[in-house]
Amino acid sequence: MTQIYLIDKSTFQQYQDISVNIKLERLNAFIKKAQDLDLKPFLGRDLYNTLLKQFDETGAIKFDTPQRYKDLLTGTEYLDDKGNIVLYEGLIPALVYFTFARFIENDAVHYTPTGPVIKHQDMGQALATSEIMKLVQQQRSIANAYANDVERYLNDHQQDFPQWRLSNANRIARQPGPRIRAVDRNRYNYPLTASSTELSYPITEFLN
Repeated sequence: MTQIYLIDKSTFQQYQDISVNIKLERLNAFIKKAQDLDLKPFLGRDLYNTLLKQFDETGAIKFDTPQRYKDLLTGTEYLDDKGNIVLYEGLIPALVYFTFARFIENDAVHYTPTGPVIKHQDMGQALATSEIMKLVQQQRSIANAYANDVERYLNDHQQDFPQWRLSNANRIARQPGPRIRAVDRNRYNYPLTASSTELSYPITEFLN
């Protein structure tokens, strides 16, 4: 089966300034992880797989893809049930920042025959692990904020996306790594109860 990448290096550079020297294959590895471990649990397997089916073997979106899937991916402007104008930016920004978080954390480590080491730069000083983790948390927080908008769009268009469900299982299945504390106060595909005041997760886990 052909691997479909929902974003590429040129898309990525619209949101983050990354080095032109980064190999496409290396960036694609993080995009794939973000799609498999962040986006798929969020959307749910059925909706995620249906979205991928809208792309051909070259990775281009099919000509006859329904507009609702194009809008889900790239964004649109619509009226909500209260008549308010909503500017929805699509799935792409959330996926970009999930990818960037994974890139930051993994790119700080170099695997050698004797084990993993922190990379050092000739023209600068490598960041401390604590500073790297702060950057990762910041990027995940941005990704979650965009994910909130995706969730709102899907809820507002439930009739167009019957496969979309808010699910405890999907929320629990969220990617490993630093967890975002209640600064986001988002549901992120997880229905809060009336007694829930915040979501708080310790920043103690690392990516596989």
